[in-house]
Amino acid sequence: MRSIRSVFALIVALVAPLLVAVSGGGATASAAFDPAAFDFWVDSPTMGPIKTRILRAADGNTDRVVYALDGMRAREDLSGWEIETNVAEAMAAANINVVMPVGGQSSWYADWNAPSSFLGIPPGTGSSNTGSGATDILGGGPGKSYRYTWETFLTNDLRWALRDRLGFNPNRNGVFGLSTGGSAALTLAAYHPDQFSFAGAFSGYLNNSAPGMREAIRLGMIDAGGYNVDSMAPPWGPQWLHMDPFVFAPNLVANNTRLYISAASGRPTAQDGPSMGTVNGMALEALALANTRAFQVRMATLGATNVTYSFPDYGIHAWNTWQDEAYRMLPDLSANIG
Repeated sequence: MRSIRSVFALIVALVAPLLVAVSGGGATASAAFDPAAFDFWVDSPTMGPIKTRILRAADGNTDRVVYALDGMRAREDLSGWEIETNVAEAMAAANINVVMPVGGQSSWYADWNAPSSFLGIPPGTGSSNTGSGATDILGGGPGKSYRYTWETFLTNDLRWALRDRLGFNPNRNGVFGLSTGGSAALTLAAYHPDQFSFAGAFSGYLNNSAPGMREAIRLGMIDAGGYNVDSMAPPWGPQWLHMDPFVFAPNLVANNTRLYISAASGRPTAQDGPSMGTVNGMALEALALANTRAFQVRMATLGATNVTYSFPDYGIHAWNTWQDEAYRMLPDLSANIG
């Protein structure tokens, strides 16, 4: 066992410099905490107590609800939407109740096949929470000590708790997300059309079964907490295809789900200063753009008329890009929920 770990550690050390180029991070801003939002705890049978941050609609209605999904590097304290943007405040001011699930690093908000592990080695046998996937691979943590079941949580446990405890409408909700959360937003809408009448994907990976994508995702998940894509979904099986927007696109057309899909050019804006983060964000956005364009062609071949696309000339894989897109999406979201 010791020799297996040593070999594995060597492999990870060799590829670690490449990992940041395929992980879903993006530029960051100063952390923020919105005192108007509140914690809403709901038990998951498999994941235990899960925190969600709620920001109530300004007019007090309970009919208009949107779920805001985080990206691959989701933290355990606050949603990235609250930390990095004021999107939730803008939506609440537009009389929309904002639901921000917290946690789920590298989860894709999916129901996983098994807890994340490598080479059959149980979690908790190495370092964790170091900020480096190369050292976190054998560490414990969410989705390693238990099986991620995020899709079930969002569409069952949280959905009905919001209805029963806050009176929120469980139908015709919106959902949007960035990067892997954008892909997940489309997945939720495709398979739960009674719950979600609107979905938005910003810089999403919408063609996951394209050549090379699974291995790019593998490296990104290793870097973002040391998670194993094979624990999430075996290659090319039903679970994997269930998560691929290119594959389930016919569902979105048949459901007539209102969609807002965006990806930027990868060219930095004036807000994106010279740094390795900007370089990484450029590469990540270029990959998201290629995926999104492929999805656009796929939807066109299906005769889709339920999609608004946004392809700004400037923007990288970063929070300022996603905040701008959320503002552009807001009128469409507001008109298609509740």
